[in-house]
Formats: sequence, structure tokens, C-alpha cells
Amino acid sequence: HRKSQSLLLSSLPSRSPSRNGYTFNMAHISSILSYPLVFPVSMALVFMAHGIPTHPAQEKTVLEEKVSQLMAWTKKNRVIKMTDPVFIDFVLETPRNYSVTVMFTVLEEFRSCVTCEEAAEEFHTLADSWQHSSSFANKVFFVLMDYNLSPEVFRMFRVTSVPSFFHFSADREFTPDDIYNLDGRGFTAEEIGEWVAERMNVHSGIRQPTIYHGPFMLGTVLTITGGLVYLLERSRTFVFCRIFGGFVMLCFVIVMTSGQMWIHIKREPYVRTNPKTGHIRYISESSYSQYTPETYIVALCNMWITLGVMLVDKAATSRTKIVQKEMMCVTGICLAVLFFSGLLSLFRFKVPEYPYRFLTD
Repeated sequence: HRKSQSLLLSSLPSRSPSRNGYTFNMAHISSILSYPLVFPVSMALVFMAHGIPTHPAQEKTVLEEKVSQLMAWTKKNRVIKMTDPVFIDFVLETPRNYSVTVMFTVLEEFRSCVTCEEAAEEFHTLADSWQHSSSFANKVFFVLMDYNLSPEVFRMFRVTSVPSFFHFSADREFTPDDIYNLDGRGFTAEEIGEWVAERMNVHSGIRQPTIYHGPFMLGTVLTITGGLVYLLERSRTFVFCRIFGGFVMLCFVIVMTSGQMWIHIKREPYVRTNPKTGHIRYISESSYSQYTPETYIVALCNMWITLGVMLVDKAATSRTKIVQKEMMCVTGICLAVLFFSGLLSLFRFKVPEYPYRFLTD
């Protein structure tokens, strides 16, 4: 991966991993910006892309066209993806009576920036919340700038790390306070939303996407509870037997070791959607993150490993025929080996540098 990235970025600023995403080499960017033509050309693009209208009627017409176009893009996608010329025209040039919150990021898969994808999803949630609230009008828009599509804007503002968030106000000049500081806070929709609200003096709640995991778990718990009450009334001997108690304890241990409680505490999303391709990701590539379907996979693997160990133990203590003992033993060993290998493969998917493997990679 790193070798292919260095080839693809041979003419662009190099980068290295950071805590919040990826950091580009500032010295390299400074050397690029020190070329005699880059800065004048950039400034010329800002002021000469389409010309700045001076007549009030012409300014009003241009402004109406820009707002109309932005509203049309917003109806198609809450977050507008822009290229360098479009960004200069709609965000930097006058006339402009609207505010723009911009996310600078990289979303190409070969960059392998998991943080960027997570931040992009939070940014989409923020944009969707604002545009469904009563505070939304045609005065605020959300824009996403991808480094692979718009490198010149990154160089113009000397964006050295991604994800980065900038706010361009409608009624004042751009200042360093309009750059979101990731060092002191995270990039959840709530945190970025508070920062945007401070910049605009307008507050709007965050509208999280509907997640059906909670109602599903509630229904499952109620069903199990009802079943236990029914069994307690019908067969107390079965409920209080040692086998049933052991089964309940095993289920509890498997659920706890699968990561369900960790997800409940961290409030991780059910799945992640790639904002660029729309593909749904059920397994997190990060070693410090886990999605709900991933916990189901871990729980199933642990369950089958437990069953395999129990079959081997049963084969050793059973008084049945030799053939049946051998079948139970072989089946138990196969189950334990296959699903333990599956757990290792899942872990290696999340931590590629993990040195150990078993059967599958």
C-alpha cells in the first residue's frame, strides 16, 4: 500500500499517518508554493475566474444564480462535492450572501484513511440535520473537497492534515478561528455542529439516522424473558437444572466477549457507509472500532468454538460406541479449529501487522 501511494503521490505533497487522519509534508508544500508562478496564478484564479461584477443589478443576478445552483445541488446531495474552479467561483468569489462549511479530506480507497471516512459520515449527518431543521434556509451550505479531485485548493489554503473543517462566513473575513481544531475535540456531528453554531450564532440539533438495533435487542430480551417465565411455570425442574444454568451463563459470556457492551458504551454506529461509493461496511478496518454485525460474527465464532470443545469433552467421557466417540471428537476438533481460524483472520483484517495466522489468511 505504502509503495503504491508514494508512486501515486510522487508529484503531490507526501503524507504520514497522524492521530486524526493523514498529515501532508509541510516543507514540501511550502516548496511548491515558493515557485514564482503558483501563488500569482492561484490569486489570479480567485479574482479572474469569471470576473467580479460591479453593477448592483448584475451582482444581484449573479448571486441569485449561484444560490439557485447551490440549492439544486443540495437537493441531490446534502453535502456538495466541488472541484477547484467551482469552489473558487461559489465560495471565494463575490457576490456571496451565504455561509459555507467545508470539509477537506481524502476518500480514495488507496489512501486507506479510515478516519476520513468516519468523519465524512459525521459531516453528512451534520449537513442532513441542518437542512431538516427550522434554522436552515438558503444561507448555509456544506461542501466536501477531496484532495484527489481538488489539490489546488488544498495548496492555496495550505491544508496539511485531513480531515480538516473550514467555515467561510457570509458577513466577515476568513480568520484562523474559522478552522476547526481537531486536537482539543473530536469530529462527531454534535461537536462540529456546536462549532458551526458558534460561527453562525444559530443553533440546530443533530438528527441522527434511524438505527433499528435498539428495538431489535429490546424485542429479543422481551422474547427471552417471556420464554423463561413460561418455562418456569410449566417445568421448574428444567429451569433449575444444571445444564440450563450452564447454557445461560455461556450465552452471557459469549455476548460480553463479542463486544456488544463495548459498542453500547462507545455508541458506535450499526454500520458505516462509504460516502464516496455508497458501499456499506459491516466490519471496521480500525483496531479501535467495531460495528454491530462484527460482534455477531465474533459471537458466532465463539459459540461454535465452545460447542467444539464440549463435543471433544463429551467424546472423552461418553460411554457410547467407539465410532460415535470418534465422530464427536473429529467434529468437535474441526469446529474449534475452523472457527478459531476465522477469529484470527478477522483480527488480522483489522490489524494487518499481527504475525500469527492459522489455516486461512
